[in-house]
Amino acid sequence: MTKRSKYEQEQRKLQTVRVKEIEAAWLGSLPADRAKAFVAAVEVARNRPPTPPRENMAPGTRPNPPRPGHEPKVPKEERPRRPRD
Repeated sequence: MTKRSKYEQEQRKLQTVRVKEIEAAWLGSLPADRAKAFVAAVEVARNRPPTPPRENMAPGTRPNPPRPGHEPKVPKEERPRRPRD
């Protein structure tokens, strides 16, 4: 966790208070029906469940397949070497 000086902590608290004042003033400037619709939309977004984790894929693979003609090369088959006479 980042350590912050007391001055920085106080500045952050003041900023938080100021932002809340600005948000309240902005919300108060909206017509009542639009303000209610905005608050309802925010609640819906906050109550939305988190996105599920992506399917288990090998590290470094992209979720989309390669373009035609750009497929990865198939490794060559290893043939046993013949011993020399």
